[in-house]
Amino acid sequence: MDFLHNYTFIYYVFIVVFSIFITAFAIPSILHVARFRHLFDDLGHFRKEHDHGIPRLGGVAIFVGFTITSLLFCMTDKSLPINYLITACIILFAMGLKDDLSGVNSSTKFLIQFIVCAIMVLLGNIRITSMYGVFGIYDLSYFLSVGLSILIILMVVNAFNLIDGIDSLAAATGIVANGTFAALFIYIRQYELAAVSMAMAGAIIGFLRFNITPAKIFMGDTGSLLIGLISAVMALKFIETSRVVNGKLPEIYCVPALTFAILIGPIFDTARVFIIRIANGGSPFIADRNHIHHRMLKLGFNHLQTTLILTSINIASIAMVLLFKNYGNSILIILIICVSLVFNWLITFFIRSKERESLALRNLFV
Repeated sequence: MDFLHNYTFIYYVFIVVFSIFITAFAIPSILHVARFRHLFDDLGHFRKEHDHGIPRLGGVAIFVGFTITSLLFCMTDKSLPINYLITACIILFAMGLKDDLSGVNSSTKFLIQFIVCAIMVLLGNIRITSMYGVFGIYDLSYFLSVGLSILIILMVVNAFNLIDGIDSLAAATGIVANGTFAALFIYIRQYELAAVSMAMAGAIIGFLRFNITPAKIFMGDTGSLLIGLISAVMALKFIETSRVVNGKLPEIYCVPALTFAILIGPIFDTARVFIIRIANGGSPFIADRNHIHHRMLKLGFNHLQTTLILTSINIASIAMVLLFKNYGNSILIILIICVSLVFNWLITFFIRSKERESLALRNLFV
């Protein structure tokens, strides 16, 4: 613990480098086993963007890198019950691995995710107790706090799973989210929480070098669910550790809006596709090709360009909140949503323009 506080920078660099090394070291072996056992992605699925078999077991390496680093170097502290966190990660890992290898029924998947959320919220006591006055809401009752916290974790876990549709996007989003949370935790002197975020960011970086287009491996559900869980837990801890306690003012005032900006990519895309599916009379859980990254591919962007654009917008949203932090959480959240809606409208506008041009060209040659 003394080393952590006296040599913070060196300690965090070591955590990131070690996590990167473990993940990057594990992936070549996973690739070898996957090729030997023919454990490739389902090319026949209509949502797939690749024309050749690619293993989807990269999440195994992310899990190994994050778990080993966390157990070796992340300090056990009351701020985060690491035993419950690792337990939840193992449960999600087991389910995600089975899903990647042979599939898991959606109801079973939801039940296991709910159990994981309950472990973190009820046993680990990782929950939000205040809304900071967002839309006039302040302190939450215990039951409302538990219900909202479970809902947030469920939403973020599945949101990261849903944006994992093109090379690098879920990984880049996970790095931005956990890297930002780590920096914020360091700023508010929550060093143990920062170490966990750093361990996850490092594990994803080690995976990313194999996932940049052309991807050699996918993270699969094993990776995306794990990244979603850690990101959700860090989000709840950031909101809760920054709240006003006994009249002591928080060091960061726009905490809910900042947390929303950090996770806006997966949250907005998931909310958007769910609303559209329900409005069309379908199930919100039926997969389609209407995600923002799919729509950007229609415009002619490749995987890397789409990832860079969406990641840049994510970073810009975070910067916008920090720049206009004095406007209050409610206004900032509304502003973030408006910016996201405008960006989505621009994509729709250009897609329709491209479709009209294609139709005009076809009519010209008929």
